[in-house]
Amino acid sequence: MSVDPFFLVGTVLCALSLILCVAAVITKTYPGDAAIVSVAVVELFLVVFGIAAGIRQAGGEPVRGEVWEFWGYLATALILPIVAFWWAIADKTRWSNAVLGAVPLTIFVMLFRMEQIWNGAPFS
Repeated sequence: MSVDPFFLVGTVLCALSLILCVAAVITKTYPGDAAIVSVAVVELFLVVFGIAAGIRQAGGEPVRGEVWEFWGYLATALILPIVAFWWAIADKTRWSNAVLGAVPLTIFVMLFRMEQIWNGAPFS
């Protein structure tokens, strides 16, 4: 099983975003630009990932798992950063950073699952 380059890029972006958000929680600051922008970068990656996945699927590359499950994960992943952003705007406490930090961690898990669905899960 080969690893998709999109998965690797997504993993790096999620890790960097998580580090920035955790640092913001530790420093007990309100949601600053670094945490919010890092989650926005993850959202932008998901948009590009979705467009690329649509092009790949339309080009005939098969999804080895359930197609509806892959697109369901992607749709859910696209919603999470938006909800966290609005939470951070509405609640100006350090705990908003924790909510923002949950997003890249959750999206990493969802990317891992989408990789399994697309390429076939060796452990399922």
